[in-house]
Amino acid sequence: MFTTSSAFLKTLRESGITHAFVNWGSDHPALLEDIERQRVEDSANAGPKIITCPNEMVALSAAQGYAQVTGRPAAVLVHVDVGTQALAGAIHNVSRGRIPVLIYAGASPFTTQGELKGSRNEFIFWLQGYIVRQYMRHTSQINSGTNVAEVVLRSLQFAKSDPKGPVYLWARREVMEEDLSEEKYKKSLDLRKWAPIEPSSISEKAANLIAVGLISAKKPLIITSYLGREPSAVSLLVALSDLLAIPVFTSCPTTLSFPHNHQNFVDLSYGMGENTWLREADFVLVIDSDIPWVPMNNRPRDDAEIFHIDVDVLKENMGSFQIPATRRWKADATLALEAILNQLNGLWTTMSAEARGLVQKRDQELLLHHSKLQKSLDAAEVDFPQDGTFTTPNLIAVLRTTLPPQTLFLNEGISNYPLVWSHLRSTRVGSIITSGGSNLGWGLGAAIGAYIGQEVDKDSPRTGTEGNDFICLVVGDGSFLFGAPSSGYWMAKRYSTPFLTIILNNGGWKSPMLSMLSVHPNGLGSVATGQQLNVSFGPDAPDYAGIASAAGGAWGKKVTRASELRESISEAIRVVREEKRCAVLDCIIQSF
Repeated sequence: MFTTSSAFLKTLRESGITHAFVNWGSDHPALLEDIERQRVEDSANAGPKIITCPNEMVALSAAQGYAQVTGRPAAVLVHVDVGTQALAGAIHNVSRGRIPVLIYAGASPFTTQGELKGSRNEFIFWLQGYIVRQYMRHTSQINSGTNVAEVVLRSLQFAKSDPKGPVYLWARREVMEEDLSEEKYKKSLDLRKWAPIEPSSISEKAANLIAVGLISAKKPLIITSYLGREPSAVSLLVALSDLLAIPVFTSCPTTLSFPHNHQNFVDLSYGMGENTWLREADFVLVIDSDIPWVPMNNRPRDDAEIFHIDVDVLKENMGSFQIPATRRWKADATLALEAILNQLNGLWTTMSAEARGLVQKRDQELLLHHSKLQKSLDAAEVDFPQDGTFTTPNLIAVLRTTLPPQTLFLNEGISNYPLVWSHLRSTRVGSIITSGGSNLGWGLGAAIGAYIGQEVDKDSPRTGTEGNDFICLVVGDGSFLFGAPSSGYWMAKRYSTPFLTIILNNGGWKSPMLSMLSVHPNGLGSVATGQQLNVSFGPDAPDYAGIASAAGGAWGKKVTRASELRESISEAIRVVREEKRCAVLDCIIQSF
């Protein structure tokens, strides 16, 4: 027996997809049957490995975490339109985060009288419909098993080509039951003919233009957000920054793009606060950034020269985007930086004494600024409240100095995003990630997928990274609930993916209150409590550790005192490493 479902699963496997995160439904009989056929007939070559996910959003978040660690797509299988809708905001995250993933959903049968195998035989098939397109790089219907390999491989071309992202396939139940010739299928499968688009660089002329602009500038600045998604680009950015003493600012970071212990790393921001580096720069090079600045809060000088290099330079999937760049290039950051450095190597020997003097002056200024930045972080980390509680900087500092050095951090701190980034002081490429989007609830599923990904890549971590051997999710209490913890911790137990969760418990949804204050700083709401604004979870907040324990046997503890932090974190590490189960620390920080 060889069906369209057989060919579909085999094509996924042959194209390098090792895992499928699934939520089964009435549209999947042929897939379930073929998975069992594989187990009985040829278990050694079965695949992809099935990860059962009781919640669809957790499934897609797990696939995202897997891809963020490995750089390769996973598959997500859901149930018709309702399962697609249940993917919810995770679709937004994989789209905005440019994460390659293949999503498949079945569809109601088109026959009703038993004309074909798979015909309608349940009431639910008269209620199901269709949804999705806006966030996808490509959508397609599998109309016949005869070309299923072509449909799957074409979709993966889109998923793996810049700008990477999700693709969506769907098929009627009868189509997935269709009998095929396995020999004809094998002849149609030629992976060499379905390679993704090769990354492209900038022209030699463009590289020279950028190099000359950087040399000529008195106050150059480089801004990035997600350059580190391609780990090989980070060392090149460091080399460029070192050569000309160029400050590097990360705006709305989604992964580590520049080591925070480097003297040329000047700061990070999520759009708020004053950015004097941007306001004073006469030449700004933006590389891989969706939001280099928020114009209402900061903007470059009117006479500043701005160049923009990006894999998605026009932000094709964003409704509104514009920066006043005079030059734009759609290019791979690694190749573009190589081209710029090649030009600078030739220009370096002919640089004027004045230009060299400016480089030396900036180098000294950056060294001084870096020292001040570190001292300000140090001061915040040891400034404990007198009542024995702790702040986010206090907590993150203890976490940073207690956890294993090869820890992968997942940051879903939301209102605490910048503090978590700043006080982790990350230096390793691939050591910290965020969702890349604005949907909350990514972290729990992503931690599971990241664990699976690091196990797959244990012996050969992704090029440009050192690999990780411990996972820590730092998440707000609101985002924790959005992440469907009952499903997440059950999955973590079933598939042995233990990780540490640090809940930044500030008592509810602080971000809506901050948004209100930014628009109405002196309004009636500015003096209201979180309880009055209905954004607080108090006074009877959920037992977050209890939820994780009930769902997946996790160890948990509520931490309220600064004196408990290091001992509690150490015990949580022991539980994860020795008992191989999740640990949850519900850390009470200042509420609102």
